[in-house]
Amino acid sequence: MSETTADTNGDARAFLAGIRVGDVCSGTVAETSRKAIAVVLDGFPDRPLGFVGSLDVSWGPGPVAPPEPGQRVTAEVTAVDPEGCRVRLSLAATQEPRLWAFLKSLRPGAMLTGRIASIERFGVFVELDEGPRHPVFPGVGFVTFPELSWRRFEDATEVVRVGEQVSCQFLRFDTVHGEARLSLRATLPDPFQAFADTAAVGQTLRGRVTKVQPVGAFVQVAEGVEGLLRPQAPTAAEESAIRAGEEVTVVVSAVDRLRRTVTLARGRKR
Repeated sequence: MSETTADTNGDARAFLAGIRVGDVCSGTVAETSRKAIAVVLDGFPDRPLGFVGSLDVSWGPGPVAPPEPGQRVTAEVTAVDPEGCRVRLSLAATQEPRLWAFLKSLRPGAMLTGRIASIERFGVFVELDEGPRHPVFPGVGFVTFPELSWRRFEDATEVVRVGEQVSCQFLRFDTVHGEARLSLRATLPDPFQAFADTAAVGQTLRGRVTKVQPVGAFVQVAEGVEGLLRPQAPTAAEESAIRAGEEVTVVVSAVDRLRRTVTLARGRKR
C-alpha cells in the first residue's frame, strides 16, 4: 500500500467515525453498476465512500432506473464499515421516510393487528391498523405461508380470508420490500410442544398418512404434528405399500424438541 493510499484511508476512517447508522447523508453519484451505486459523500470529495445496493434503490415492484452519475442523492445510512472505508446507504429509506421510521420502530415479538388485504401465491399481505400505508403493495404487513399456521394446508384460504381481522407477531423489518414480516402461527399454541410434553418413546398411536416420499411416510399423529415413518427392512415392501390418506398404527421411536421432529416405527395392526 502506498503512503498516499494509507493517508487517504486514514482520512476516510476519520470521516466515517462521525457517521452513525440512521444518519441521513447526501452526495453525488460517481458510478452506477448492476450491483451497486457508488456515491461521493458531501464532506469527503476524494473518492466514493457511500454505496447503495441494487435492492436498496426502491421499494417498487419492478426494476427501477438507478440515478445517473453526477446526480445528487440523499440516503439513510444502514451500515458503517470503517475498516473497509465504506457505508451502506438506502435510497428507499428517504423516499418513504414515514414508513421507514415506522418499521424501524417495531421490535421483534411486538403484536400488530390488521386486516387481510390480499392472498397471493407467495404469501399474504396485511393492512395494518397502525402506521402509514405501503406505496406499492396492498399492505405493509406480510406473512409467508410457513408463518400462517402450525398445521399443514393446501391453500391459504383454509387459514385466513380476505377482509378478516388478525393479530400477528412482528418478526423483522424487510428493508428490501419495505414490509413488516409477520407471523400468525406465533400467536397460536404450538401443537408440537404440547405433543412432546405427553408423548413417550414406545407409545403406540394411530395416525393418517399425509404424504409418501422416498425417505418414508409422513403420518399425522396429532393436530398439527407429523412424524416420519421410515422404511425398515425386512418390512420395506410393506412400507412401500402405504398410501396417502391411509390410517396406520405407529410407535414413537424418538421426539426431538430442538429439530421439531418425530420419528416413528410401524406398529402392529389392530
